[in-house]
Amino acid sequence: MTGQSGREVVRYRVVYSGRVQGVYFRATARELSRRCAVVGYVRNLPDGRVELEAEGAADHVADFLAALERHYEGYITLAPRTVLPARGEETDFQIRY
Repeated sequence: MTGQSGREVVRYRVVYSGRVQGVYFRATARELSRRCAVVGYVRNLPDGRVELEAEGAADHVADFLAALERHYEGYITLAPRTVLPARGEETDFQIRY
């Protein structure tokens, strides 16, 4: 998908494992998403993992995910990524409960 600016728009689903709940992971993700112009959501999963979907210009999403993983280096043990079709529907990045 290509956005209005002609840039490639991507969407990734990432499920983080490790010590990722109870360390302000969701709030940090929301803050970083604003700096990187990324939309989507983040939520805790019942099994202790955190699920995140991020959409935006490919370079913005890459910067966002890299910044989040740098911030939580030592806390994240696994972070498999799945490429999803871009939706183009969201206007912000939300914490879901």
